Amino acid sequence: MIQRLQRWCWYVMNKQTLISRENVVNDIVESIDINKIKEQSQLMEQVSVNRIGIEDAAALQKIALEIFSETFKDYNSPENLQKYLDEKFSIDKLTKELNNPYSSFYFAQIGNDVIGFLKTNMGNAQTELKDLNAFEVERIYVLPAFHGKKVGQLLMDKAIEQAGKTTCSYIWLGVWEENYRAIRFYTKNGFSKFDTHIFKLGDDEQTDWMMKREL
Repeated sequence: MIQRLQRWCWYVMNKQTLISRENVVNDIVESIDINKIKEQSQLMEQVSVNRIGIEDAAALQKIALEIFSETFKDYNSPENLQKYLDEKFSIDKLTKELNNPYSSFYFAQIGNDVIGFLKTNMGNAQTELKDLNAFEVERIYVLPAFHGKKVGQLLMDKAIEQAGKTTCSYIWLGVWEENYRAIRFYTKNGFSKFDTHIFKLGDDEQTDWMMKREL
């Protein structure tokens, strides 16, 4: 009788364990948004990354102003933000950068709609290091509405692909020390911090992490 009771208790306990495990698995499966995964996959198929030229200066200015303003307006004074936008994204400045043979610009597009852009530099076009063995990713900007949808990854993949076609030995970039989302993204892509520098936005001096990835 005691043995039968022990076997029955063992059966009940193990059945409860199995049910508990099944519930955990079900909870995990339910937490995965299948529709979101499908949506991202479909979006990735629609997005193209295209190199642009001088004829795209106006479109580049438009998307740059929109993304930078939307992304950083809550962290900077209106005066400092406007001063930076006027200095860095004027048509004259962008035209000169587009004409520089050591800089390259790419649009992320869905059809004719621009949703982000990439800028890379080599040689003397680099903003700081000027190392002939270095390849700089100066800007990866994506409209906030497309954050988390792998558009930034497509642009980073393009940068790494282009860097791989050069004789450069590493890629580097600068990122604001409080832009934790971007730092996580770059870390995931194999970048690590190697230094810091001062990034001036209007009259405000901010600290950027300098991060690099070996090629």
